[in-house]
Amino acid sequence: MTRSAELFEEAKRYIPGGVNSPVRAFAAIGDCPRFIAKADGAYLTDADGKEYIDYVCSWGPMILGHNRREIREAVTEAAARGLSYGAATEIEVEMARLVCELAPGVELVRMVNSGTEAVMSAIRAARGYTGRAKIIKFNGCYHGHSDCLLVQAGSGVMTAGLPGSAGVPAGCTADTLTAEYNDLGSVEALFQANPGEVACVVVEPVAANMGVVPPAPGFLQGLRQLCDRHGSLLIFDEVITGFRLSVAGAAGYFGVQPDLVTYGKIIGAGMPVGAYGGRRGVMERISPLGPVYQAGTLSGNPVAMAAGFAQLKLLRDHPQWYDRLRETAGKFFEEIRSILAAQGLPYPVNHLGSLGCIFFTQGPVTNHTQAKTADTAAFGAYCRYLLDRGIYCAPSQFEAMFLSDAHTEEDIQEGRGAEPDAGCHPELFPGTLRWRQKSFTTVSSFGTAIPRAAAPPAPPRRRPSCSSRESRWRKSGL
Repeated sequence: MTRSAELFEEAKRYIPGGVNSPVRAFAAIGDCPRFIAKADGAYLTDADGKEYIDYVCSWGPMILGHNRREIREAVTEAAARGLSYGAATEIEVEMARLVCELAPGVELVRMVNSGTEAVMSAIRAARGYTGRAKIIKFNGCYHGHSDCLLVQAGSGVMTAGLPGSAGVPAGCTADTLTAEYNDLGSVEALFQANPGEVACVVVEPVAANMGVVPPAPGFLQGLRQLCDRHGSLLIFDEVITGFRLSVAGAAGYFGVQPDLVTYGKIIGAGMPVGAYGGRRGVMERISPLGPVYQAGTLSGNPVAMAAGFAQLKLLRDHPQWYDRLRETAGKFFEEIRSILAAQGLPYPVNHLGSLGCIFFTQGPVTNHTQAKTADTAAFGAYCRYLLDRGIYCAPSQFEAMFLSDAHTEEDIQEGRGAEPDAGCHPELFPGTLRWRQKSFTTVSSFGTAIPRAAAPPAPPRRRPSCSSRESRWRKSGL
């Protein structure tokens, strides 16, 4: 038994399901979670000492890679002054100012402690501002685990095959209306059926919790127009896309300005943090200025603020990194497409910037209905194969892959030294070894061979040291 397996068995004695977030259980792929001991650059090391190239990046925050020196030093310095004060601090003012400078249309911002908290609070602000109760969300979009949003949610709820959650009274979701992502007609129909009752439309500008589904041309612009026409607010849930697609987030990337926007992940650089902000008139309805109550004992934590501020400053000062990241990610996902095409496999690859995923279905995938046709058993076998080969990806068909600035072409191409014998089936992922046809024991619903879980280990990795990576960063303009 591996050390990870031992820890998992021990964890199940004290933690529900052995994990503190459901997708970490690896149940969707029929495997055991890897317990991570440390991370550096583009790499994770588990409790057994096995190293992985990381395409999860802590579910998005590590856009500059793990253990980035400037961020680590900022955290260390802040922690040396104290971990928490429960009081106002200068660093939270600096952080708020920076977010307002970078984010289009954000005039005031309130710090919270998670993406769930950010979206929940933004919806309350929208309801308080408009005096309306109903909200519109989209099938397959996940906005955290607050009661009113666990309706046709994506992410872990979708992975588990659950329509919602036990423990959520019907009254909590009675005012939640669901539309189809990328279908403006379905949104207009809800407005028409509920005249003068819709407080807001909340949307992931890039749906990244049913796999990765980019917005169709004109979709976000259409939402803006519909909200203006019906007197409702538009909320962008940028917990994933915020400061990942661009230094101005998805709002800047697509040129569509929401009334409210929510952030998480990158603004904490891996520390627990969230934020919501927007137009001054809306945000001034929040306590202590207005009647919309929202509070958080640890909100604006000085250590979390120091980490996020350091990362956002680096991204602001080096916008060329986004070009480099898009180029690396573009090559990565295009190679996956080429491998699939060469094998005659129908699986579509959706990607935008440094976000992407392979759908184990016959494409295209532009909405929740199409995403649900994915062969999750085939994906599970594929994911297990990658893990055996030292490739760490999200253990769910319906989660995104993330790349970071720490991923080099050398990282991505690692493990390609073995040439295939006659009759081999090539890998479906850059950086994995080619395998023999006899290693296939599972067949997907499309008749595609999927590698068995018990694959031979990849050869030892030769990766750049921390010092050599920092040298590369300095050469790139730091």
